[in-house]
Amino acid sequence: MDTALWIVVAAALLTAIMTGVGALPFLFVKKVGDRTMGWSNAAAAGLMLAASHSLIAEGVSLDITLTLVGVLAGLGAIVLADRLLSGAGDVEVADLQGAGAAKALLILGIMTAHSFAEGVGVGVSFAGSEGLGAYITTAIAFHNVPEGLAIALVLVPRGSPVWKAALWAIFTSLPQPIMAAPAYLFVETFRPFLPVG
Repeated sequence: MDTALWIVVAAALLTAIMTGVGALPFLFVKKVGDRTMGWSNAAAAGLMLAASHSLIAEGVSLDITLTLVGVLAGLGAIVLADRLLSGAGDVEVADLQGAGAAKALLILGIMTAHSFAEGVGVGVSFAGSEGLGAYITTAIAFHNVPEGLAIALVLVPRGSPVWKAALWAIFTSLPQPIMAAPAYLFVETFRPFLPVG
């Protein structure tokens, strides 16, 4: 594996590790009140909503129909996953059981699924113009911190230790280094054909 590919994988691994940073506030706050939970959830959701809006706006500028299909497919996948988990009976994840575990599993699943696209974004950006890879990696790394906070907000108040919440947060972002390498290689492989296209 060449040096550039190692850099891509290392950068994507850094973005995954940054997700675990979102759990760190719980090292300093032992008991989380309902008001703090509400504000924390609102902050994490607001950051996610802002990022989603930016992505949707970018997609609309390229193709409004495909963007609408993508948004509806994502929404449909979340609703379907929620219904499947509601009818699954007893679920256990991260030392949680029952309804809390089902909610945690839904959030962990959603975060993991969307990390595949972030990994592709890192890989493609490193194959793009100079500096773009570092810029996109930095943006995704900082974006992953509130994702980790959202995961920790589901796990820690329900009894999971902070270290376990941080590891679960990192786990949800492991698709990023997994997908970054093939995305980078794909773009590099087909770069010579771009002028013909």
